[in-house]
Amino acid sequence: MSEARTVRHDPSQSRYVIEVGGQEAGFAEYVERDGVRDFSHTVVDPQFRGQGLSSPLIAAALDGTREAGLRAKASCSAVERFVSKNEDYRDLIV
Repeated sequence: MSEARTVRHDPSQSRYVIEVGGQEAGFAEYVERDGVRDFSHTVVDPQFRGQGLSSPLIAAALDGTREAGLRAKASCSAVERFVSKNEDYRDLIV
């Protein structure tokens, strides 16, 4: 049985965090300015790599950005790759 994965927004730290079994496994960090969240850094902790965590993390971060009525910038290469493979998010990118 796999451990529960959840993504939460931590606005005080300007990032989205993915947790596995209640333990922080990675995050997508952003800077928000003028209605745009610039995702600059995405990290998955080495002990959690290879579990496919970056895609659900980035998807949740972009979904949350859309729900907040904001646009996104993909300064992070992981976010840029995700958007290039998932056309439903391309309209969100400035």
